[in-house]
Amino acid sequence: MFVFRKSSGTGAAGALRRAAVLPVAALMASSAAFAADSELTVFDWAGYEDPGFFAAYVEEHGDVPTFAFFGDEEEAFQKLRAGFQADVSHPCSQSVTKWMEAGLLEPIDTSRIDLWDDLNPAFRDIEAYYKDGKPYFVPLEWGNSATVYNTELLSEEDVQSLQAFADPAHQGRISIGDNVDDAYALAFLATGVKDWTTATEEDFKKASDFLRKVHQNVRAYWTDGSSLAQLMQSGEVYLAWAWNETYSTMSAEGHPIAMKRDTDEGSSSWVCGYSKLADGPGSDDKFYDFINAWLAPESAEYIVSEWGYGHANMAAMEKLPEDLLKSVGLNSSEELRENTLWQSPIPIELREKIIAEFEMIKAGF
Repeated sequence: MFVFRKSSGTGAAGALRRAAVLPVAALMASSAAFAADSELTVFDWAGYEDPGFFAAYVEEHGDVPTFAFFGDEEEAFQKLRAGFQADVSHPCSQSVTKWMEAGLLEPIDTSRIDLWDDLNPAFRDIEAYYKDGKPYFVPLEWGNSATVYNTELLSEEDVQSLQAFADPAHQGRISIGDNVDDAYALAFLATGVKDWTTATEEDFKKASDFLRKVHQNVRAYWTDGSSLAQLMQSGEVYLAWAWNETYSTMSAEGHPIAMKRDTDEGSSSWVCGYSKLADGPGSDDKFYDFINAWLAPESAEYIVSEWGYGHANMAAMEKLPEDLLKSVGLNSSEELRENTLWQSPIPIELREKIIAEFEMIKAGF
């Protein structure tokens, strides 16, 4: 059973430590690739080049991997299909099946993953990640997509319903991610669907109609946590559909921010991780060193304390101090779990439809 968590705050010390790596991360993300260890290329979301996630790899090899970046998984999928070469990439739960069926991934040798048995089985054992009995995905981090708002400009009552995103009163003050999965998670929730694997054609139409209303209010579609933070710090945007990172870092820095997961319609949750890319030119040994570094208990503590996300290493999570988990809001809530859309793998036909429709919506059609 997937355990969902509820957020309440974070420590300022973590934000200060993380701030030290942000200028480097921004520099890395500003280019198509950041060249380092030439024997391992990671195709990733911007921000995950933070060496705190894989410190043991740096210690062993004396350098970070080479990183190349994508804005969302569909962009990554298309680039890989077009021939872009890397060794490892970072899909999320809903994309793994599509990448597998397109022949982009190789199976994982679990005998080379030291802490495979410590992974949360609710993530590790999802049938959609396996083919011919072999896994193609190593789950690593999990989090939420939920309502984040400026507490000086909006009250909790103002954001009690996800319908606030479509309210014309907020025109030009809203941001949602330029990410089809998060966008439709919001839209399905707002229109009464909490299991998108069972969505009907009518459900899809209602969700799309909702997003067209939201589009009229969008100031900008954010592409990463730092760009959204800038929009919210300036006051341009006071209501966003965002990840844990935005709330965790901004609140630690003293900004008037809150994350509301217990809206009338709920929030969404997801798990992401790493997969081995087919025919990667780099080192197999370094791929497994990278994964093992990510799974280390020290990495679990780092992602919890510095980024506000949960880690798939369940054994490591269980050993973290309760006050740390509470400080970043990772205390379990059965009520919240019941009111959450889990971004599970969806039928490929539906996924292709929502990808095409979201592009139309953003273009104003």
